[in-house]
Amino acid sequence: MVFSSTVFLFLFLPIVLLIYYFSHPLFRNGILLIASLFFYAWGEIYYVFLMILTIAINYIGGLLIYNYRNIKFASAFFLFVVVAINLLFLLYYKYFNFIVDTFLPLKFILPISHTALIHLPIGISFYTFQNISYLVDVYRKEVNVQRNPFHLALYISLFPQLIAGPIIRYHDVDEQILKRDTTWEKFYDGFSRFFKGLGKKVLIANSMAMLADDIFKLPASDIPGIIAWLGIICYSLQIYFDFSGYSDMAIGLGKMFGFTFLENFNYPYISKSIQEFWRRWHISLSSWFRDYVYIPLGGSRRSQLITYRNLLTVFFLTGLWHGASWNFVVWGLFHGFFIILERIGLNSLLKKSYQPIQHLYALLVVIIGWVFFRAVDISYAVEYIQSMFGLNEGRNFSSLTYLDKYTLFMLGIGIIFSTPLRIYLSKQVSIFTMKYFTPRLHMFLENTFSYVFSLSMFLLSIIELAKSSYNPFIYFRF
Repeated sequence: MVFSSTVFLFLFLPIVLLIYYFSHPLFRNGILLIASLFFYAWGEIYYVFLMILTIAINYIGGLLIYNYRNIKFASAFFLFVVVAINLLFLLYYKYFNFIVDTFLPLKFILPISHTALIHLPIGISFYTFQNISYLVDVYRKEVNVQRNPFHLALYISLFPQLIAGPIIRYHDVDEQILKRDTTWEKFYDGFSRFFKGLGKKVLIANSMAMLADDIFKLPASDIPGIIAWLGIICYSLQIYFDFSGYSDMAIGLGKMFGFTFLENFNYPYISKSIQEFWRRWHISLSSWFRDYVYIPLGGSRRSQLITYRNLLTVFFLTGLWHGASWNFVVWGLFHGFFIILERIGLNSLLKKSYQPIQHLYALLVVIIGWVFFRAVDISYAVEYIQSMFGLNEGRNFSSLTYLDKYTLFMLGIGIIFSTPLRIYLSKQVSIFTMKYFTPRLHMFLENTFSYVFSLSMFLLSIIELAKSSYNPFIYFRF
């Protein structure tokens, strides 16, 4: 079940909201926990038991780490064991086939037919990282251990962020699990945020996805340069609006149930460097790697060589986290390479140049990186990049073959909405109405516009879902 499905929008969500708000506050956590497990079981009927098992393991592990907190060796030992169990689950379900395919001798030891049976449980990468952050924070004495198993289960399985993030830290929601406000203002805020995210996903991401898919189905060497650029620009918009839209929906749903989740995107395509890009893109993941991998490895506190090693390690793991394929590893190392270049001196050169050049540099690196992320394999990615820069002959056909008026319109909307231009224009309109209208009329116009915009996003998204069965979601495979 995805947030952009009619089952979720017209059955699951309304029913859960009605039961939640008409029940006593004492029962609301229990209702959310049952709803979250049902939500996961809808698409992963067998793997919901794997999730329950990991909840139990992490609950016991957290207690052991906390109870032996004054005995350093014992506490560290339990942390190592429980984190290792979490990683083994992830390694087996997500990377087993990749490891066997990479290391051919394993095929002679393990039956090949067994690898075909391994299915990737939805959201395992996200909830595994949440489990690890909880355990490490308990070990570091940054949070108190959760003694109520149902509260920990709710943190791990909470359906708004379960299958695609953002990665929620336990210390961000521990107090909210015990007590949270559910006001009309917060509910409407969440409602509005959810439908803006739905519009991003259904109206923009899906439109871009159809065009990108058509172009990436072609042999890479046959694609003319202009079409190659069109395909990867569409994919760049697709992945941004797909994932940021889902994050918006998750944050909005959280607010509907009284939770406040941290932001996960902050206009990454306006970045002036790759370092800045990673401060704006998938913020919960990049901050997770910073706090639980980069800093424990030594961060930038030692020699430059060790700092570069730490950065490459982080970006190798970041790529691998996104998928069990060398494409993703190359994509991660590609970003890591440019971050090292920026630390060596490229950043100071960029700061001396005009801002448009800085933006162009960052966009170019990010867009070329997305080719490795989207391509079926590395050789296709290399050929595709060659086509982008006119190094392949390509077939002579017009880019208009792939563009109709609606897709062209959505391409323009996607480019505008990937920048803060809409926010800037909204502020200017707000300043104008504040200046020339009474405070009451100003508030009325702002509220009316907000209601109309949210309702329009909802209606247009429903119309789009009704007329098309095409509704992919990139981050499901992570």
